[in-house]
Amino acid sequence: MTSIQRKGSLACSRPAFRMETVHIMEIAQILDGRKTAASVRERIRTSVEDLRLSGKPVPGLAVVLVGEDPASKVYVGEKEKACKAVGFNSFLFRLPEGSTEEQILTLVRKLNGDPGVHGILVQLPLPDGIDASAVIEAIDTAKDVDGFHPLNMGRLVMGLKSVQPCTPRGIMYLLKEYGIDPSGKRAVVLGRSNIVGKPVAQMLMSDNATVTICHSRTPGVECYTREADIIISAIGKPMFLTASMVKEGSVVVDVGINRLEEGLVGDVDFAEVREKASWITPVPGGIGPMTIAMLLLNTLELYLESDIMTAQPGQKGGSS
Repeated sequence: MTSIQRKGSLACSRPAFRMETVHIMEIAQILDGRKTAASVRERIRTSVEDLRLSGKPVPGLAVVLVGEDPASKVYVGEKEKACKAVGFNSFLFRLPEGSTEEQILTLVRKLNGDPGVHGILVQLPLPDGIDASAVIEAIDTAKDVDGFHPLNMGRLVMGLKSVQPCTPRGIMYLLKEYGIDPSGKRAVVLGRSNIVGKPVAQMLMSDNATVTICHSRTPGVECYTREADIIISAIGKPMFLTASMVKEGSVVVDVGINRLEEGLVGDVDFAEVREKASWITPVPGGIGPMTIAMLLLNTLELYLESDIMTAQPGQKGGSS
């Protein structure tokens, strides 16, 4: 997990960056990920039902789970349930903890060539000794439903059409759903992972936000967060972001999911920060449901761009 220190040697003396905040309220309004995700899933379910009624094959998502990581099992179960709820074909491939990298790569290559599979997801983390980068690079970019392949990441950076990683896409979708426009705003991203921090920073910049990424070597993190109109926290540190670190009227998106004895908590001290922010995501019920909804949306979009949908009448669709 990323370790970010609140205190540092950097004085909060940088020139003020003036701009209007999105809203100012006594208690933040909730960015309801559950409600928004349910709406997305219903639209997907309707689209899949239309495909089925027209005699077309339905989207298929393959999930590869290696080992016995308890959290991974829970996440995979949620994804499998979501697929079935919208009418997708769901294929779960369980490999034992001792599987070799070559065995995983062989399965990925097989799925690349399966015309019934339109999205491939390899659940991370992988067991020790497995090169996750090599496995991700083996996924066909046209089936890279997580958007983690270097080519998709590169296209995202260049502003070209790409498969967007699910959690960052869910964040941006939720902001848009509630009318929060990043353009002209100062955004601070806590965390620099390839899964959330880096891609969401790029997406915010593409929407004309001025973006700062804070990480484990950033001194005086609060100097940046206190000036931010939008804060995205994805560091995996329970209740790290407190009310003293945010300004009135800021928008706070909590990506963290931390399991404590009292239950699930995010990276944000929700009770405190809600008193100062204008909008805030809860944990649970915020970005988690949006991540799964975007996984389904990515799968549907990859299906619609596949050979099955682009083949002319009389041609048989296949995979690239």
